Amino acid sequence: MADAAAETALATAAPSHPEEIRSEFEMRVGKHITLQGSARITPAGLICSGLTVAMVAFAFGYLARSMPRRR
Repeated sequence: MADAAAETALATAAPSHPEEIRSEFEMRVGKHITLQGSARITPAGLICSGLTVAMVAFAFGYLARSMPRRR
């Protein structure tokens, strides 16, 4: 009962985007621990996330290359 109420509250909390990508998972660890999660993202958010990761990787690569090498 609580799970259905939580899903209803989550679905009505934010308006849905017509092209949003949703993911839900449930993972059990042992007999007594259950982890549940969900995520949603739009295609524009996915592209922005990819660009952000690429720029951070480029910055770290630039910093690593500019450090003096030890001999």
